[in-house]
Amino acid sequence: MSSGERVPWAALLADGETVARYWSHVLRRGPHECWWWTGGLTDTAHATFRAGSHTRGTSRVVPAHLFGFRLANGVDTLAGGLVVRHTCDEPPCQSPAHWLAGTRGDNNRDAASRRRLAGHALADVRGAAGRARAVQAAIAAARPEELDAAIAAALAAGNPSGTHQDALF
Repeated sequence: MSSGERVPWAALLADGETVARYWSHVLRRGPHECWWWTGGLTDTAHATFRAGSHTRGTSRVVPAHLFGFRLANGVDTLAGGLVVRHTCDEPPCQSPAHWLAGTRGDNNRDAASRRRLAGHALADVRGAAGRARAVQAAIAAARPEELDAAIAAALAAGNPSGTHQDALF
């Protein structure tokens, strides 16, 4: 997709196969927990998703959280240059309960205010991408009954101090 080409969000969101494929990459958990993306990631740990169909000419690689946010809230919910903010500060998270629309400035202020908090997701020594890949590896290796413990261990591994900081909002 070229930078000037608009994403046909309404068509992509109305495509049942695309929606089912999106959900097949989401590990849905409790209402207050992160819903981890198990598909592709960018260098900044944001989830990527091929929406649409090659055969119908609608195929686009899109940020998964933008697809999911629109799926949960409507096609036009990010008008006016709004972005999706992750209240959990986990870029691959797909939980609609963890998303909030805001400006880029809001998003930058969020990160600046929390990136140095001991035990916070933004302070992980592996960086966001290393943290996300560690969680994905833990999910792939864990038996279903061990999933929560495996995710917790993967998250804790990036925090040598052992402190923990919950999401602030």
